[in-house]
This record gives sequence, C-alpha cells and structure tokens, in this order.
Amino acid sequence: MTVPLLPLLAAVLVAFTGATPSVAQQQDEPGSKDHPMLTRMTNYYICDYTANDFNGVDFAIGDDKEQRVEGKYWKIDYCVKDNAKVASALEISRNFGNAFKARGGQVRYADSDSIHTTVSLTANGSELWCDIEVANQGETYTLTIIEKAAMTQQVELTADELAKTLKETGSIALHNILFDTGKASIKPESSRELQLVIDVLKADATLKIEIQGHTDNTGAKAANLTLSQQRADAVREYLVKTGGIAAARLTAVGFGDTKPVAPNTTEAGKAQNRRVELRKLPGS
Repeated sequence: MTVPLLPLLAAVLVAFTGATPSVAQQQDEPGSKDHPMLTRMTNYYICDYTANDFNGVDFAIGDDKEQRVEGKYWKIDYCVKDNAKVASALEISRNFGNAFKARGGQVRYADSDSIHTTVSLTANGSELWCDIEVANQGETYTLTIIEKAAMTQQVELTADELAKTLKETGSIALHNILFDTGKASIKPESSRELQLVIDVLKADATLKIEIQGHTDNTGAKAANLTLSQQRADAVREYLVKTGGIAAARLTAVGFGDTKPVAPNTTEAGKAQNRRVELRKLPGS
C-alpha cells in the first residue's frame, strides 16, 4: 500500500466520524490496532482483534452472491464504551461507505437493515476489501478486511515426500506447475516443481507415470478437454527434453473439467481444479 493513500483515506474517515484514536485506544485489546487506512467511530474501542499475513474471505456482492478475495487479513471488533452514545447501524455503515466512495471506491453490497455492507477500493495498484457487520443495534461492529495479495509460500514439497505419496496413494496433485492463461505454455516458475518430478523418476528407474491435465469449468467443455491434453503433453515433453527421462516411462492424458476436486462456484475451488496430477502406472 503506498504511503500517500494512507493519510488521505484516514483523514476522510476522521472527517466523517470525528474519531479520536488516542482516546478510543485507551481501552483497546492489548496488541491490537486500527487498520492503517481506517480510523474508527467515536466512542468505540477494539474489543477483539485478529491479523494474519494471509487469509481468504467470501465478501457479499449481492443477494446470495459472493466474491472470494485473498491476501493480508484483519478482523477487528469494536465495542462502544460504557455510558457512551451508540451509533446506529445506518450511521456506521454509511460512514465507511462514504469514506471509500470519497477515495474512488464503491459500495459492493448493502442489506436493507445496514447490518452487512461490503466496500472496496483500488488505488495505485492495491486493492482493499472490507465487510462492515453491525450487531446489537450498533453497540458493536466488526471490520473484516483483506488487502489483496498473493501468499508467500513457506512450505515446499520435497522429492522424498512426492515419492512417498506416489508409493502410498498411487497419485499426487501438483498445483505449482503453472501455464499461461488459456495456453499450454509452461511458466518459468514451474521449474522447481518439475525438477522434483525429474528427481523422483531418476531415483527410481522402474517408475512409470501417467501425467493428467485438469481444468476448471470456465469455457467450453471441448476446449477444456483439448487444453488439458495439451498441458499434459507439455509436461511430458519437458520431462523428456529437460529431464532426460525416457519417453516410454511417461504417458499423458487430459480430462478437461470432468474430474473436479472442489466446487467450481468460487475462485478458490477453481484454483484447486486447475492442476496436473501424476498417477503411478501399474507394475512400476
């Protein structure tokens, strides 16, 4: 998030709410703090707080319609101070909606009772989503916030684990063999995962595998079937040409979107379905 955006949006929110963070923070949950882009309503303090480097939230963008957003995550519960004036649900939701709109953002969803509101803002290449949930007639409200970003991968599959999984279960799904959108061109960042496959095949000269291509359900079924076959063929070709693996040990088949492992109704589910699977062939 760029520095110029932070004070500007904070200033807008202060103008709408009249918030005085230094006073409100006197009763805050230890270790908690406001999101750097959002001040708070007057007379409220943080009564519960969670922050993660990476998480996902299904934000309401319509009646019975949601959008999955992943990235840096905050969930901040605000409670009104004892004997202080309580803001209405409408006042709370409209404050945040107006603040986002003032910076070029938008209200994605608002229910008729102002209990749930979804707002978003895109600026300088950064995207912020926020759900405002009001409870107990305004005595508490919760901000669930995502700054959209990719996850930093910390855990890596090893060749030993890949070989063990193939031996014990007969198959393994690989999600880090990546392709250009709508194409069978393997992205350079796939090289580490492919090298693991090469290492496993070189360590066991008797091992033969079937390379399976799978897609999500975006697009026509026939096109998905063709694309999945092309991607499986591309992986086979890589293992042969780059890894020096005998072509006779490898077969390739595409299944298109016929074998989903997750619902195709969310982006997270579609990402799970876009995969390359390795299956140990009988007798190897």
